Amino acid sequence: MYPNRFSTSADSSNSPDELPLSGVRVLELGQLIAGPFCGQLLGHFGAEVIKIEPPAGGDPLRVWRELDVDGVSPWFRSLGRNKKSVSIDLKKGEGRELVKQIAAKSDVVLENFKPGTLEKWGLGPSDLHPLNPSLIFTRVSGYGQTGPWSSRPGYASVCEAESGFRYINGFVDPETGGHAGPPVRPNISLGDSVAGLHAAFGTVLALMSRHKLAAHGKQKCQTVDVSIMESMLNLMEGIIPEYDRKGQVRGPSGSSVTGIVPTNAYPCLPSPLTKGSPEYIIIGANGDTLYARLMRAISREDLIGPLYAHNHHRVARQAEIEAAISEWTSARSAEEVFDVLEKAGVPVGRVLGVREIVEHEQLKARGAVEDVRVEKEDGGWNVKMPRVFPVLEGSNAKTRWAGPDLGAHTDEVLMHELGLDSNEITRLRQDGVIG
Repeated sequence: MYPNRFSTSADSSNSPDELPLSGVRVLELGQLIAGPFCGQLLGHFGAEVIKIEPPAGGDPLRVWRELDVDGVSPWFRSLGRNKKSVSIDLKKGEGRELVKQIAAKSDVVLENFKPGTLEKWGLGPSDLHPLNPSLIFTRVSGYGQTGPWSSRPGYASVCEAESGFRYINGFVDPETGGHAGPPVRPNISLGDSVAGLHAAFGTVLALMSRHKLAAHGKQKCQTVDVSIMESMLNLMEGIIPEYDRKGQVRGPSGSSVTGIVPTNAYPCLPSPLTKGSPEYIIIGANGDTLYARLMRAISREDLIGPLYAHNHHRVARQAEIEAAISEWTSARSAEEVFDVLEKAGVPVGRVLGVREIVEHEQLKARGAVEDVRVEKEDGGWNVKMPRVFPVLEGSNAKTRWAGPDLGAHTDEVLMHELGLDSNEITRLRQDGVIG
C-alpha cells in the first residue's frame, strides 16, 4: 500500500515487511513527549520515523532526568527507539529547504510545536501540500489548531488542569467537601502520553482514509488535530453528562472512585520497604458477587444481604463498608491479604515500585520489559525498557534499536533520499546547517 522508498541496511535486516505500518514514512518534527510518543508507537509497528533534531543539543529530552554514562537520558533511549536521527537546523533557510524535500517524500509530518510555528518557517500544510498532495499532518498542541486559546503554550500539566482531570484527583477535606491540600497529579506526564496515543490513532485513521480515497482516484489533504486538553477530556467518562442531567459536580475521592463501592486502597501492616508506614493494597470488589465473596473472606457476612446487594446500596453505606475492610486489612500484612483474597477470587493487587515491576512474573512471562542494546564503539550496554504495546498476533513488532545518537542518520538520509554527495554534506556541516 505504501512503497518503502528507503532501503538501508538497518531497514532490510530489522524492519520486517509484515509489520502493519511497513512502508509508511513519518517525518517527526516534534520534541519532548507528546509528538515523539506518537512517533514511537508508529515506529514500533513498522513506520520509518525520521526524527529531525537541532544540531545544538538535539531534542531536550536527551538530557532530562537521569543521565547514562554517555550523558544521554535512558528515557530518550526508550522514547527515541526505532527512529532515525537527522540533525538539521530549522532556523536556517537551507535547513528548512532540506526538511521540505524530505517531507515531499513522506507520508506523515508529525509535529508538536506551538500552532503557527511551522507556518512561520514555511513548513505548514499550505507550503508542503503543493509538493505532496496526499501528505498527512499530525499536529499535537495544548488546545488545538483553532480557537481563542490555540496560540497558548500547551504544557501537559496545565492542560490536565484545564480539562478537569486535576480537579477530580486528591483527597477530600471532610469539613468543606473540597480539596484537602492541592490536587494530586500522577508522577508522569500523563497528558502528553494520552495526546500521543490519540495522535497515533488519528494518524492510522488518516492513513486508512487516504487509502480509501486513493482507491477511488482521489487525493485529499488531511490534518489530524490533537489537543492535550481534549485528549484528557476524552478520558473523563460520565462526568459531563452526569452534570448535565443531574447537576452533579464530581470532585476528589482520595484513592477510591466516586459512586463505586468498594474499590480502594486499604492499609496493611508496615513492611521493611515502607519504613514503619502502612503498606497499601488495592481491592476492587464492586461487582455484586465479588462483594459477597470479599465479605465472606473477611468474615463480615453481616454486611451481606438486601441492604448491600447492589452498588447503589453500597454507595449509601460506603463509610461502614470501607471501615470494615480497613479494620481487617490493617491487622494483616499485604502478602497475607493478597493470598486470602486471591484464593477467594476477589480482585486484589499490591502497590508495586519499579524494583518489583521488573521482576514481576506476569510481566516476565509476557516479555513486557525488554533489554535493548545501546551500540557504542566500545561495545555499548543494555538498557531495560517497557515493551511497546499492544501485542498484535502474527506481527513481529519489536524494538529494533535504541534511541540513536544525535544525528546518527544525517548522512544516510541526505545521501540516500535527497541524493546529496559527500562534498555537499561537508559544506552543509561546516555552515552549521546540519550536525
